[in-house]
Amino acid sequence: MHKQPLIQSIRPTTDQADAVGFALWNLGFRPFYLLASIFSAFSVLLWAAQFAGYLPSTYLQGSVWHGHEMLFGYTTAVIAGFLLTAVRAWTNQPTASGLPLMALAALWVCGRVLVLTPFAMTAAVVNAAFPVAIAWAIGIPLFRARNVRNYFFAGLLILMGALVLAVHLALQEYLEWPPRLGLQLALDVVLFIMVVMGGRVIPMFTNNGVPGANATRHAPVEKFALGTVILLFLADLLQLPQTAIAIIALLSALVHGVRLSLWKPWRTLAAPLVWILHAAYLWIVVHLAMRGLNALELLTGSYATHALTVGAIGGLTLGMMTRTARGHTGRPLIADGAEMIIFLLIQLAAVVRVFGGIVSSDLTMASVQLSALLWAAAFGLYAVRYWPVLTRPRLDGKSG
Repeated sequence: MHKQPLIQSIRPTTDQADAVGFALWNLGFRPFYLLASIFSAFSVLLWAAQFAGYLPSTYLQGSVWHGHEMLFGYTTAVIAGFLLTAVRAWTNQPTASGLPLMALAALWVCGRVLVLTPFAMTAAVVNAAFPVAIAWAIGIPLFRARNVRNYFFAGLLILMGALVLAVHLALQEYLEWPPRLGLQLALDVVLFIMVVMGGRVIPMFTNNGVPGANATRHAPVEKFALGTVILLFLADLLQLPQTAIAIIALLSALVHGVRLSLWKPWRTLAAPLVWILHAAYLWIVVHLAMRGLNALELLTGSYATHALTVGAIGGLTLGMMTRTARGHTGRPLIADGAEMIIFLLIQLAAVVRVFGGIVSSDLTMASVQLSALLWAAAFGLYAVRYWPVLTRPRLDGKSG
C-alpha cells in the first residue's frame, strides 16, 4: 500500500511574496499552533508570578494548575493540531476545517477559561471533552481509510480525557485518587506519543535533511524502547514500589540513549530543523535517568519532570510546529535567524530549569523565574514570527 508522507513540503525555487487572504481555519495545525504558542507564553509567566507569591491560587491549586495547563492545555493543543493535519496526509481524507475546526478551538479556549473560575464540574467536563472530541475528529478519517496502524492515537486521546477528568474528580474529592498521579500518568501518555512519533520522523527527517547522515532504526531497539515506556505507565498506574520504577526508568534511559545514538545526532548540527528534534529527544533520556535517580532517592525535586516538560516537550513541539507549519504552507524547510533564536531559547530554558536548583538550592527561585522568561520568550517569538504564516494561505495556492 502506498504510504502518504507525514509532512508534505514544497520548496519554492523563486522568492515569493506572502499570500493574501485569511486561512486560519483551513487546517488543524493553524489555529492550534497559534493558540498554543500564545497561551504557553502567558500561562508560564502567570505560573512564575504565582510561584513567587505575587498572584493568588485558582480553582486548580498551585503546581496542579501549572501542570494541568501545560499538559491538558498547551501540549494537548499541539497534539491536536499535529494529528488533525497528519491524519489528513496519512488517510487522504478530510479533517476538521472551517466551522468544525472553530468549534474544536472554542472548546479548548473554554477549558482554559473555566479552570480560572469556581465552576469546578463544568471545567472538568469541558477539559475532558476536548481530547475526546479530537479523538472523534481523527478517528472518523482513520476508520474510513482503514488506517489501523494509527487507531491507537484516538485511544490515547480518549485516555487523556479520562485522566483529566480523574484529576478534577480527585480535586473535588469525588474520587479517592491523588491528583498528581493523574498528571503523572498523563505525562507518561505524552511521553509515549513523543517516542512513537520521534521514532517515525526523526530518522526520516535526519536522512532527508542531512545527506549522508545514515540514521538507522533497529526493530529490537524500537520495540524495547516503546515497551519500557508502557511499563513505566503501568508501574505508575499500579503504584509499584519505587525500586521497580527505578529499574524500569534507568533501563528505559539506556535503551532510548542507544536509540538516539543510532540516529546520528552529532551529524545534524548544521541543520537546525533537525538538531532541535535530536536535542529534545536527548532530554527524554535525561528525564528517564533522573526519574530513576529520584526513585532511588539519589535526586530530589521536580528536575526529572522539567527535563521532560521543558526540554523534551518544549523542544520537540517547537521543532515540529516550525517544520510542519513551513511544510504545510509551501515554505522551504530551512530555519531562519528567528527560528534559531527560538530553538536556543527553549534549550536554555530547559538547562536553567533542570540544573539551576541542582547546582545550588539557593538558585531554585531564580532558576524558575529565568526559565519561565526564556520559555515565554521562545513561544512569544514563535507566535509573532508565525502569525502571518499560520493565518495566510499557502504560497503555492494549494489548499491546507
